[in-house]
This record gives sequence, structure tokens and C-alpha cells, in this order.
Amino acid sequence: MATEIEHKYLIKEDLLNLPAEGNRIVQGYLWSEKSKSMRIRITKGKGFLTIKTGTNPLSRLEYEYEIPLTEAEELLAQCDKKIEKCRFIIEFAGMNWEVDVFEGENKGLVMAEIELESEDQEFEKPEWLGLEVTQDKRYLNVNLINQPISLW
Repeated sequence: MATEIEHKYLIKEDLLNLPAEGNRIVQGYLWSEKSKSMRIRITKGKGFLTIKTGTNPLSRLEYEYEIPLTEAEELLAQCDKKIEKCRFIIEFAGMNWEVDVFEGENKGLVMAEIELESEDQEFEKPEWLGLEVTQDKRYLNVNLINQPISLW
């Protein structure tokens, strides 16, 4: 078990130069409730099963397990909807930022997130960060799958 502590931001696309290559991610949710979810994800030719619990978007418990790719594909096929995105890793001031460029129903959404060791850890913010959306639950992937940005 690990506590996931992350901040999420919209980005100022005109100030961000993405690396040439990113990692494609396809994910779906087998179930989700207000305080917990079970996600299936495929990326880099590997499958993952992730369980998240908690209601605070800044800090939640996360349990993640690699599973055989064939099983991940079978489970993902059971999901009614999927999120597709390309993830880019950008190093800034000694920290890794994950920048997700969404496809499909969330096309046009670009978000950056940073994972921290503690809730009070300080970090330098790059100029390409826009509005912080950590506490806006609409930006959680589990919610984006059911209410894409095009419906806002």
C-alpha cells in the first residue's frame, strides 16, 4: 500500500514544448464509487490493476499491481468506456512532471501532475502550469470517463 500524493494542473500549451515521444495509455474502470475505484490500464505493453481509495483528491491510498497483458486486455474489454491519452515525462527543477494529452472524448484536455512524498512538500512550478485543479473532482480520470470535458 502506498499513499498517492499528487497535484494536478491545466497547462498553458503555448508555453510547453513536449518531448518527441510519449507513452500511450488506455484505461478503464471495472467499478467506481465515491470513495474507491478499480482501474485497468495498459501502457508500454504491460497491464496494471489499480485500486484507489479515499475522497481527498490530493492524497489517496493506491494499490497497483502488474498483471499479464492478456488478462489486462480481457478486463479492459469489460469496461463500458475507456480513457485514451499520451503521457510525457518532463523533468523540471529535479522533479518529474507527467503531462497527459487526452484523446477521444476528452480530446483537447492537457493536464500536468506531480507526485510528492508528503502533502507539505514544496516544489518549483514551471511557467507552463496553468490553473491548479487538484481539488476539482471533475478532473479525476474516474470522473472524466463518465463526464468528458466536451460535456461541461
